[in-house]
Amino acid sequence: MEAMAASTSLPDPGDFDRNVPRICGVCGDRATGFHFNAMTCEGCKGFFRRSMKRKALFTCPFNGDCRITKDNRRHCQACRLKRCVDIGMMKEFILTDEEVQRKREMILKRKEEEALKDSLRPKLSEEQQRIIAILLDAHHKTYDPTYSDFCQFRPPIRVNDVGGSYPSRLNSRHTPSYSGDSSSCCSDHCITSPDMMESSSFSNLDLSEEDSDDGSVTVDLSQLSMLPHLADLVSYSIQKVIGFAKMIPGFRDLTSEDQIVLLKSSAIEVIMLRSNESFTTDDMSWTCGKQDYKYRVSDVTKAGYNLELIEPLLKFQVGLKKLNLHEEEHVLLMAICIVSPDRPGVQDAALIEAIQDRLSNTLQTYIRCRHPPPGSHLLYAKMIQKLADLRSLNEEHSKQYRCLSFQPECSMKLTPLVLEVFGSEISLGQPAVVPGWGRSSRATCWARDWQLLSSPPHPVWGSAPPRALPLSTRPILFPVQLNPFPAGRSLFPG
Repeated sequence: MEAMAASTSLPDPGDFDRNVPRICGVCGDRATGFHFNAMTCEGCKGFFRRSMKRKALFTCPFNGDCRITKDNRRHCQACRLKRCVDIGMMKEFILTDEEVQRKREMILKRKEEEALKDSLRPKLSEEQQRIIAILLDAHHKTYDPTYSDFCQFRPPIRVNDVGGSYPSRLNSRHTPSYSGDSSSCCSDHCITSPDMMESSSFSNLDLSEEDSDDGSVTVDLSQLSMLPHLADLVSYSIQKVIGFAKMIPGFRDLTSEDQIVLLKSSAIEVIMLRSNESFTTDDMSWTCGKQDYKYRVSDVTKAGYNLELIEPLLKFQVGLKKLNLHEEEHVLLMAICIVSPDRPGVQDAALIEAIQDRLSNTLQTYIRCRHPPPGSHLLYAKMIQKLADLRSLNEEHSKQYRCLSFQPECSMKLTPLVLEVFGSEISLGQPAVVPGWGRSSRATCWARDWQLLSSPPHPVWGSAPPRALPLSTRPILFPVQLNPFPAGRSLFPG
């Protein structure tokens, strides 16, 4: 009796390995689970239930110790039932007919409740699915994860610790190509762990800029070895952002003036968003293919930027990475960033807001439908907070860019598109002369609607950074070495 009581205790589920095939304790057939307190097959489960309900009394025709197997289990019911009891099967675990009926009703009710919840769960409409498909296609057409076009920028030159420098090991032609799709990246310095970002003061970074008493930044021009390369990279990235924006549903419905305002004000923010795809938290760097295009904080400082931008930028990148966004969420966030009705200078804010609302509703519905918890908890609010962080980064970038661009030696290394998008000192309404450039050394470009090139511009330096040619009759003046080049397809076709 004591042995019987011991055998009826429920087994510890941890004693069974899910990866080990389960065997019926009665006949050795494949078991389907625990039935009446023992691991058995479906056949022995049914046999035990029927025997207990009928209160059957079996007699062994042999000596009462038959070996029960899958093949002979029907030959001796007495020994089979004895074996069932020996392995711990208990009649107390058998449900009555009423209990079976109640269990079936509970299962049916649960299925009905799940079906009701599924019917009430929000679903992406056909229009929202179309928006997501268009944005994904736009992103794929304007972002190349192989970064194959980076070798056509002016080469990265990094000054080493002993004062020397080393150029790119690539045999670069230095002429950017506009036919392939590529991406945006930034730069970064090696930091050991993303967790250090929360408390690090970045005091160990060797920055070449110092804050003066009047709040301006003094730039050591001899240390800006990475500026030409990163200027080409940013200019190239701006063109890709423009290509992406043109495919946002509703963007072409805006006036050309509003399109330009939105692109100018959001370009750097979208570049920072896109660069998160190449950002790695292991060493706090942007890895864009080959080792020459692995960008660290030291590379950013060699382009004229300092701690006030770098520290919040890295924190932003780490925080965005932790959200583990789906690609669909990423492209929707970029589109929402571009189509913002509160940008200074927009004319039709109501139409812009309507387009953004449609994108925001699509994002919220997607999160509820497709992003499983716990990652979806407050995800939309966290993503909107990232847009607020980008505004602060944009403002700081503008401050540091202005200090940089006012240096004639720095401005000469920038591209016309960078000067046009970021350069508030260049007026759209009248000729503007970049500081340090005399009237005898300038060439006229035309500024209102930009025109992207269908083929690379004529090389001048032996390299030619990405350019955009405006169309109106209001001139912007650049150095003579930036020769005019043939017009391509219109950026904002009517």
